[in-house]
Amino acid sequence: MGGAFPRRPSPAYRAAARRALRVTIAATAGFYVLLHGFDSAVGATYALFGAIAMAGLSHLPGSGRQRAVLLVDVVPVCWVLITLGTYLSVRTWSAVVGMLVVGFVLAFMAVGGPRFAGAATGLQLMYILPSFPPYDPGSLGERLAGATFGLVLLTLAEMTLLPEPAALPYRERAARAADGAARCADRLRSAPYTLPDAMLHTARALSTGLRSSQVPEAERPAGAGVRPRALAHTGLATRTLLGRLTSLPPPPPATAPPREAEAGTEAGTGAEAWTAGGAGAERGAQAGSTGQEARTRAAEVSGARLPDPLRAVAGVARETAARLRGGMPDGRAHARLRQIRQTLTAAEDGSPAVLRRDAALLELVNVALAMSTAADIAVRGRAADTPEPGPFWYARMRAPRLWWRRLSGHVGSRSVFFQNAVRISLALAAARLIAGIDTLPHGFWVLLATLTLTRTTVRETRKTERIALTGTLVGALVAAASLALVGTDIEVYAVALPPLMLVTFTLGPVKGVGWAQALFTVVVALVFAQLAPATWQLAEFRLLDVLTGSAIGAVFGLLAWPRGAHDELRRSVAVLLRIAAEIVVATTAQIAAGGRRVPVVTAPGHRSLQHALVMAESAYAQYQSEPKGPTPPPVGQDWQAALIAGHHALWGADRLLVPPEPVVVPPLGREAAESAIRTGDRVAADMLLTSARIDPTGDTVETPVPLHAPTASATTIAADPPGAPRLYYATVSWLASLTTDLVRLAGGTGTGAGAGTGADAPVGKRRSHRAGGPGAAPTAGCHDEVDRRNRP
Repeated sequence: MGGAFPRRPSPAYRAAARRALRVTIAATAGFYVLLHGFDSAVGATYALFGAIAMAGLSHLPGSGRQRAVLLVDVVPVCWVLITLGTYLSVRTWSAVVGMLVVGFVLAFMAVGGPRFAGAATGLQLMYILPSFPPYDPGSLGERLAGATFGLVLLTLAEMTLLPEPAALPYRERAARAADGAARCADRLRSAPYTLPDAMLHTARALSTGLRSSQVPEAERPAGAGVRPRALAHTGLATRTLLGRLTSLPPPPPATAPPREAEAGTEAGTGAEAWTAGGAGAERGAQAGSTGQEARTRAAEVSGARLPDPLRAVAGVARETAARLRGGMPDGRAHARLRQIRQTLTAAEDGSPAVLRRDAALLELVNVALAMSTAADIAVRGRAADTPEPGPFWYARMRAPRLWWRRLSGHVGSRSVFFQNAVRISLALAAARLIAGIDTLPHGFWVLLATLTLTRTTVRETRKTERIALTGTLVGALVAAASLALVGTDIEVYAVALPPLMLVTFTLGPVKGVGWAQALFTVVVALVFAQLAPATWQLAEFRLLDVLTGSAIGAVFGLLAWPRGAHDELRRSVAVLLRIAAEIVVATTAQIAAGGRRVPVVTAPGHRSLQHALVMAESAYAQYQSEPKGPTPPPVGQDWQAALIAGHHALWGADRLLVPPEPVVVPPLGREAAESAIRTGDRVAADMLLTSARIDPTGDTVETPVPLHAPTASATTIAADPPGAPRLYYATVSWLASLTTDLVRLAGGTGTGAGAGTGADAPVGKRRSHRAGGPGAAPTAGCHDEVDRRNRP
């Protein structure tokens, strides 16, 4: 083991050493107290393996206190699993059926977030350990007591021994990002109407800090309840707002922004002008005035200018930050911003440049209102004041219904969570069957090897098992030599076990599976040598069991979705783009035709796109955790751009078709309607071509797909027809954002896709046309599946 410890331990070694110390103290203390103090070999075994299962072989996220809380929650689950395993071990077939059902349920619960996923391995072992002979229901009390004692000691160790500092809560991250958005909005109110490089860098850092991959697992809002969904919604809306602000186009040269107008008039202070303008606009809207009349009345009151949307956005952002930090703002800024939205929505006059600027400002207003509403739900839950329809569909639902939606949405062969659960449950059931039929000694080790060595791709499984078998062979040789030399001197084993466990759980997580298997083989040999007289053949049994479990894992890794998320991601993205193309065509046709619009949860036909987004996002999350296969993806392939395009298609269409209040929308003029439909058809055709190239089913387009507008922007994707209304420009801007996403997905150079959902592209380099589209309205229902854990 020379060179295993560097002169200055890295953070990974220090973290592993702290965890190793806690699990070693809890496991060995429980083992020795019950074995020597109470003469209970059964209780000692369960105390030892209970602590090892939940801390040494599982990955519970969070700080020591958070892990302790999670351990307290899982204790009753452990009792149920131990009881089931004890009684179902009466027959091999009953134990196998129980293993199949329990294995699937525990693995599938990873859809609930990183806490469920982290505890799954340990909970599986809580059923596996008692499911082997001897069938002894009379020892159930000792088993439960031993496991409880070990978990209690582990809980105390997590809370008291070398606790880590608490991570920054997600609420505080979102609050800081909201404050940053407020500063950006304030800066954009004055010349030169762009953000300086330092502020762009800060905005990028704040947006990146809200990405799931950048947030500690325990702090990610990945749950299915109302508050976690709303907090995820808040984070996505805040990232969207930052992206929109950094790419906001400057005002047309012929118009003076509100702040400049205030300086050149006698309307009084900026606050007075803004308040009066909002009141004047509201009176104009209440009187049923046209857009021109509302604009004129607001100008008469405020000093020839509309209320300042950027100032109102900044106020809402600060109000959101205060609410997330526990404050109780009065909501006045939110109400004022709603009034400004009414004014902007009613404004139809002006040049194309003015209307395009108004569309961009309206998008800022919509995203800021979504951020504020989501934050209110995240803090107050179902007591928050939220509208029934729209993206906040979850705000009035109870937790059981939300969990049912989460679970039922992933029941199917296209879900990577479902695939993983089927693969591991079948492998564990087969391992239990073989161990029962062949009566393998210490059959528990067979299932342990199957559980810990099976990966999501057959290629990774084979690689892992080769290394693990090599390490097990080395460990078996060392264990056999130790047992042969020491014999039955239990005191030697008792003294050697704690330091060996400390080394095992320090080096194993850092050095890899080979070291872990070698050292753990010696550990279990020392443990069983203290429970009963053992010879060198114990090491032979260990090697045989690990070899059997590895073979079973390899077989089921080959039979059940052997490529993991690699093919599933391509298939899911292809389906996503095909459905999005249908949405684009239907949306542009409805916008061109006009008609009555009413508030609904989502526009007709959009639920299928929402489900496709969930499937693609979960596949993408697992894809990130898997090693790349022998055939790497095309250079420049950006899968996240496809997810962004799906969000833009879904919520952009909803933004255009689902109003906050019932309204009759007039049809577009002939030229505007033809332009919108023609542009939508081109974007849909690009989506279908890209989908065909990505689809892994075999009949695919091999050559790169030439897109219609590789440098698409709101000004180049379609000509400006005379007399086109604001709705036309919002639609074209939405279509331009989708085209940019497709360019990025195909490996182009466009970086504008990040503006919509805060992707990896530097915010300072995002294209300005993204600010005008309505496609970035976020949804927690989809977002809470993406980037979560990076490991389903």
